[in-house]
Amino acid sequence: MMRIGFGVTVLARCLAAGGVDGIGSYTRELLKQFVATETMDVLPISFGYPLPPIQDIDYKAVQCPPFAPSAIISAVSGLPFLGRGDVGNKIDLFHATDHLIPNFGKVPVVATLMDAIPLSHPEWASANFRFAKNEIWRRSVRFASHVITISEHSKQEIQTHFAVPAEKITVIPLGVDERWFRPITTEARSETLQRYGFPNKFFLSLGTLQPRKNIARIIEAYLSLPECIKNAVPLVIVGRAGWQCDEIVDALESKAYGTSIIWLKHLPDDELLAVMKSATALVFPSLYEGFGLPVLEAFAAGTPVITSNITSLPEVAGDAALLVNPFDSASIAQAMLQLLEQPELANSLKEKGLVRAKEHTWQQTASMTLAVYRQVLNGG
Repeated sequence: MMRIGFGVTVLARCLAAGGVDGIGSYTRELLKQFVATETMDVLPISFGYPLPPIQDIDYKAVQCPPFAPSAIISAVSGLPFLGRGDVGNKIDLFHATDHLIPNFGKVPVVATLMDAIPLSHPEWASANFRFAKNEIWRRSVRFASHVITISEHSKQEIQTHFAVPAEKITVIPLGVDERWFRPITTEARSETLQRYGFPNKFFLSLGTLQPRKNIARIIEAYLSLPECIKNAVPLVIVGRAGWQCDEIVDALESKAYGTSIIWLKHLPDDELLAVMKSATALVFPSLYEGFGLPVLEAFAAGTPVITSNITSLPEVAGDAALLVNPFDSASIAQAMLQLLEQPELANSLKEKGLVRAKEHTWQQTASMTLAVYRQVLNGG
């Protein structure tokens, strides 16, 4: 039986902060799949954070010292992690799910890299110690025997910015949580919409307010729509304030854009599901995504999608979404009008999207990941 060390540091940090991000969700979903299989023994390993209990997942986790000090020493010296203790004797392979890639000496490491954004677009990352953090990250990738990524676009970026050969990278798409397919009652949907004062038609923007999510152009596109449409169909923005968004946050809070743009920093899962299923369209013209999971989640919820024609988004969306130039607000606005004025187009996209979402399951993601483990342990 394979003994797999499973990195859960970012998941543990997210749970301590009260919310799970994309990497945390990926880690949690794979952990859920792996603890249920009899083909491996999974040992969750966290650097610096205790992993609290997770509903429906039975595990015993190991907490190691914080990641950064050992990562710096290993990156400079090439030596194994000083704080690993005897963990290396308990595992046959370590999977770094969260960009935190340790050196376990003779124990092979598989690393998941969602994207290369800090290297390909450093302007979208925090400036604090940016060069040092990027250099340590770049060097730590050398500790990996194999790299998993989530799209062909990300594979190309990793080859470019980390100099990892193509044969050492496997593309494994993300899965869609089953809750997005779950039907909800008319009463539950109406109750949620009434709670927030939403009409039957509205556009939805989802994601942390930050430059690459392109919120400024979404707002610009929406404001260019005819007044009669804006009066009847609001733009609902769901996402916490991130970085480089102070002007937008000030305008949203002061209602400078008008009352037809509504900002909600957070929605509980059940309410977000109701809002997603009720939206006229998800407007997601991101400037860069390693994958773009909200696109598939909207597909599963039966919601038409407007998304970008660049980075990974075309390969994720296929022909099931309206693809737009994310740098052109007029292109975004035109797509919004199309979905309002052409119900047959919206219905066609709903049907295609549901088919595409069903092709992406966490069971498939886990199965493909397990195949990489076997390949690495067999010397491949």
